[in-house]
Amino acid sequence: MRLLAIETSCDEMAAAVFQGGKLASNIVATQEIHRQYGGVVPELASRAHVRSIVPIVEKAISDAGVSKAGIEALAVTQGPGLIGSLLVGVSFAKAFALANNLPIAGVNHLEGHLFSNNINESGPELPFVSLIVSGGHTILVHVQAWGKYEVLGQTQDDAAGEAFDKVAKILGLSYPGGPVIEKLARQCDADSAKKNMPRFPVARVADPFAFSFSGLKTAVLYHVRTLTPEQLAEQRACIAAAFQSALIAALVEKTAAALATRPARALALAGGVACNQALRQAMAKIAEQHRVPLFFPEPIYCTDNAAMIGRAGLFYLQNGKRDSLLLSPQPGLTLRSTI
Repeated sequence: MRLLAIETSCDEMAAAVFQGGKLASNIVATQEIHRQYGGVVPELASRAHVRSIVPIVEKAISDAGVSKAGIEALAVTQGPGLIGSLLVGVSFAKAFALANNLPIAGVNHLEGHLFSNNINESGPELPFVSLIVSGGHTILVHVQAWGKYEVLGQTQDDAAGEAFDKVAKILGLSYPGGPVIEKLARQCDADSAKKNMPRFPVARVADPFAFSFSGLKTAVLYHVRTLTPEQLAEQRACIAAAFQSALIAALVEKTAAALATRPARALALAGGVACNQALRQAMAKIAEQHRVPLFFPEPIYCTDNAAMIGRAGLFYLQNGKRDSLLLSPQPGLTLRSTI
């Protein structure tokens, strides 16, 4: 099956082609315009998708060495995400399917992240525990089988990636905040930490698997407000390190609890924050303690991409799922079992 996959849930315009079950091309175009605003502007994102979707899809098809006439099926992100962005991708995919009389499968963006460690042939063995950490989501899932999921817990307020972005803004850093804070945190050496390392709270809520990061973000804000500009400049690296440490501690604590209470043959990370090296190192220790392998995608597959949507779409199309041309975007779509 030659499958064309499209992802437009937020500000990345992405298209990928699978051929014979293997990824043949994967194109991701990031919208740089949002950097100047310190976050994604929904209206600008959807307008940019309208301009770029045709050339990005054409490049994905060309790079795969196939023709438009050779495409045999489509997969497209149905949700969750920004309604305007989703509408562009879903509308284009339905038009392509209608014009060429092709089957189409709507894919849950979160389920795509679960499949991101299985884009290539090797991946976590079922069942496994997966932590999806991104700018829009922080969710802990027990993957019992493909299409059968137990959502153990998720954030009750800010997502982990969103907290990175907001704290970066508080510290006067650029967007996106995750990579900038991670790099800055490495500059807090032992001597600096003794003088400048604040202690921020690790949020614990009643639900043993739920997350909360708004209090941590607020703690950073209140601490920064007590500093002069000169003190902030001196302490910025250690504030970043303390924030990152507290956030990762919460992620590790809940993930360890999931591994302790659910049968799992592997631990998997997914989402943009899965690129964070400190998080990977902390999760590696947890995986070792529970004697399971740790999986995380290549960086290109951590952030939003069409390859993960295509892999999920292949699973459903090969198992008989077909959506009608009444398929519509669902910005509030939740992760749930489908089989």
